[in-house]
Amino acid sequence: MKKTLLLFGFVVIVLGGSAQNGVSAANGLNPPAPPAPAKPETLVLKEASHNFGKIPQGRPATYVFDLINIGSEALKLENVQASCGCTTPEWSKEPIEPGATAHIKVGYNAHAEGAFAKTVTIFYNTNQTKTLTITGDVYKTPSSSAPENASVQFLKQTNQ
Repeated sequence: MKKTLLLFGFVVIVLGGSAQNGVSAANGLNPPAPPAPAKPETLVLKEASHNFGKIPQGRPATYVFDLINIGSEALKLENVQASCGCTTPEWSKEPIEPGATAHIKVGYNAHAEGAFAKTVTIFYNTNQTKTLTITGDVYKTPSSSAPENASVQFLKQTNQ
């Protein structure tokens, strides 16, 4: 009985190991399927990132990214999605003809003070993506257009 169980366990281990290596006892070799060929690049970005530098707080900033269709067929931007609500992309829904240039306008709402880095993802040709990046530093603006001058009150009192 022990020999039978031992023999059965050995056969299970051998067949289990062969199945993991792509070998089946029933039909011989089953090599793994080759990976699907990658689609050729058809969308080229003139710039993938933009640094706004210093932006005054409360003033939106925009930048236009250019992209070129280098493929042989028209392509359509399926979606352009920002990483957060403070960044808004605008793009044309029309197909981009081969050799043509399209534009994506990216706006940033400079509401929060401090450095920022945001991404915008372009979805095109069913399963391909490209990523744009915007960076900058938002500085706090003064509460009034000019700094307060304490001497003005003194001059008003002396001239009366």
